[in-house]
Amino acid sequence: GKGKKGQAKGGEKGYWVPVGEAAESQGKGKGKDKGKGKESSGKGKEKVKSKGKGKAKVEWRPKVEVEGLGRKKIAEMSMEVRDDNPYSRLMALKRMGVVENYEKIRTFSVLIVGIGGVGSVVAEMLTRCGIGKLLLFDYDKVELANMNRLFYRPEQSGMSKVDASLATLKSINPDVEFEAYNRNITTNENYEHLLGRIKNGGMDCKSPVDLVLACVDNYAARMTINQACNELDQTWMESGVSENAVSGHIQTMIPGRYACFECAPPMVVAAGEDESKIKREGVCAASLPTTMGITAGFLAQATLKHLLKFGTVSNFLGYDALGDFFPTYAMAPNPDCGSNQCRKRQQEWKDRPKEAEPEKKAEEAPAELHPDNEWGICVEESTDAVATPEPPKEPKVDTKGTSVADLMASFKKLTSG
Repeated sequence: GKGKKGQAKGGEKGYWVPVGEAAESQGKGKGKDKGKGKESSGKGKEKVKSKGKGKAKVEWRPKVEVEGLGRKKIAEMSMEVRDDNPYSRLMALKRMGVVENYEKIRTFSVLIVGIGGVGSVVAEMLTRCGIGKLLLFDYDKVELANMNRLFYRPEQSGMSKVDASLATLKSINPDVEFEAYNRNITTNENYEHLLGRIKNGGMDCKSPVDLVLACVDNYAARMTINQACNELDQTWMESGVSENAVSGHIQTMIPGRYACFECAPPMVVAAGEDESKIKREGVCAASLPTTMGITAGFLAQATLKHLLKFGTVSNFLGYDALGDFFPTYAMAPNPDCGSNQCRKRQQEWKDRPKEAEPEKKAEEAPAELHPDNEWGICVEESTDAVATPEPPKEPKVDTKGTSVADLMASFKKLTSG
């Protein structure tokens, strides 16, 4: 019989639409799915049109993706200033001399681990900037408790973060290529998968990715990424926000050149205590969208500077919201690091061929400012210079050997008499 197309529970009306044969076909039977999740027929007793007596299978997908809303793909970036050119303001960086070749951004691939409060915003920023390819790793789900942060929407609650972010990012910029993996990288099997995508996740699916970004919130995941990047000699950037939500940082890791994550571990680990104490059990960490957005902005900016070769990329950049303090400094690698791969990269960095210093150009004579000298003005030495008068000399008083104390005592007698 005929029935209504249900809406997935937890979904906002109009955001999700059913797709597939079961969603559109008519028959004698009635779908039995009452549905609580994505593949459901709706709330309560709403039914979908189905064929036969079996359960109707409905796939719920974002309306933007299904109906092809949004803009079409753009073959080449253009500097043309038009209202319908999404890259005009980005390409202006080239026209203003900030970046030499902005369109090169389409040749880069970036792998992001952790699509949470920082990682999701970084992914959105790089997508809007027109990055060539993003590879996303996370194994968590979107919750309503995440709504105090940026990016995710209430109707995405219950979805995996990689699926939710994929739907949003594709609708923002269809020119970007995406790979999404709902995996925990700290397991042996998924670690090997992570290594494979770092090695072969480039634009041609054969070359390595250009950069790895760590936006995770736990020690084990950071150590896993650190190990993988040391093993593959892969440059990566680490980020984090404090438990009290009022400070954050980003750190550039170039194996062998700068300290790796194991070179300078958290104080708890360095003291030999249990690493689980880093994230206290039963304590709900504070979270501010402001601090996370600022940290994500730093990380996305450093990514652009690293890839497009402009500006300075700091080894460590911090942010203290309470004192409006932005510390930045370099961290040398630890020669006694516990990672064999790190010590190996340190030796390789020392043995690398030294870059030739650019030749110094001979200093040229300063150009004449006004060669025409239309008014015939010239500067000559003055022969009638006025001598500077000497300052007046202070008169000296002869006290005839009397001390200042005795003079003051005599003065008091005179005034009291």
